[in-house]
Amino acid sequence: MSELHRITIDPDVCGGRPCLRGLRIRVKDVLDLLASGASHEEVLQDYPYLEPEDIVAVLEYAARQSDHPVLSVVA
Repeated sequence: MSELHRITIDPDVCGGRPCLRGLRIRVKDVLDLLASGASHEEVLQDYPYLEPEDIVAVLEYAARQSDHPVLSVVA
Protein backbone atom coordinates (compact mmCIF):
# COMPACT_ATOMS: atom_id res chain seq x y z
CA MET A 1 0.00 0.00 0.00
CA SER A 2 1.27 3.44 -0.89
CA GLU A 3 2.26 5.83 1.88
CA LEU A 4 2.60 8.87 -0.40
CA HIS A 5 -0.38 10.51 1.31
CA ARG A 6 2.05 11.29 4.14
CA ILE A 7 4.05 13.64 1.89
CA THR A 8 2.70 17.18 1.95
CA ILE A 9 3.66 20.27 0.02
CA ASP A 10 2.56 23.59 1.48
CA PRO A 11 4.02 26.91 0.35
CA ASP A 12 3.89 28.11 3.98
CA VAL A 13 5.90 25.17 5.35
CA CYS A 14 9.62 24.86 4.55
CA GLY A 15 9.27 27.03 1.47
CA GLY A 16 6.98 24.55 -0.26
CA ARG A 17 9.48 21.70 -0.17
CA PRO A 18 8.04 18.20 0.31
CA CYS A 19 7.57 17.45 4.02
CA LEU A 20 6.12 14.70 6.15
CA ARG A 21 2.54 15.13 7.34
CA GLY A 22 2.75 18.92 7.42
CA LEU A 23 5.59 18.76 9.94
CA ARG A 24 8.71 20.81 9.42
CA ILE A 25 10.79 17.78 8.55
CA ARG A 26 11.60 17.67 4.87
CA VAL A 27 11.78 14.56 2.74
CA LYS A 28 15.36 15.58 1.95
CA ASP A 29 16.27 15.68 5.65
CA VAL A 30 15.25 12.06 6.15
CA LEU A 31 16.92 10.99 2.90
CA ASP A 32 20.15 12.72 3.96
CA LEU A 33 20.10 10.89 7.28
CA LEU A 34 19.52 7.53 5.62
CA ALA A 35 22.19 8.24 2.99
CA SER A 36 24.71 9.06 5.71
CA GLY A 37 24.18 5.63 7.23
CA ALA A 38 21.53 6.23 9.87
CA SER A 39 19.20 3.28 10.36
CA HIS A 40 15.43 3.61 10.33
CA GLU A 41 15.49 3.08 14.09
CA GLU A 42 18.02 5.89 14.60
CA VAL A 43 15.94 8.31 12.54
CA LEU A 44 12.82 7.42 14.53
CA GLN A 45 14.74 7.80 17.78
CA ASP A 46 16.11 11.22 16.79
CA TYR A 47 12.68 12.38 15.58
CA PRO A 48 10.14 10.75 17.92
CA TYR A 49 7.19 12.41 16.17
CA LEU A 50 7.96 10.44 13.00
CA GLU A 51 6.41 7.04 12.39
CA PRO A 52 7.88 4.04 10.53
CA GLU A 53 5.44 4.66 7.68
CA ASP A 54 6.95 8.14 7.24
CA ILE A 55 10.28 6.59 6.28
CA VAL A 56 8.51 4.31 3.83
CA ALA A 57 6.79 7.37 2.36
CA VAL A 58 10.12 9.21 1.97
CA LEU A 59 11.70 6.27 0.16
CA GLU A 60 8.65 5.80 -2.05
CA TYR A 61 8.61 9.51 -2.91
CA ALA A 62 12.31 9.47 -3.79
CA ALA A 63 11.91 6.35 -5.92
CA ARG A 64 9.09 7.92 -7.88
CA GLN A 65 11.02 11.15 -8.37
CA SER A 66 13.95 9.29 -9.83
CA ASP A 67 11.81 7.36 -12.32
CA HIS A 68 11.46 9.75 -15.22
CA PRO A 69 11.33 9.06 -18.92
CA VAL A 70 14.53 9.37 -20.87
CA LEU A 71 14.05 11.04 -24.21
CA SER A 72 16.50 10.60 -27.01
CA VAL A 73 16.65 12.47 -30.26
CA VAL A 74 17.07 10.38 -33.39
CA ALA A 75 18.72 12.33 -36.16
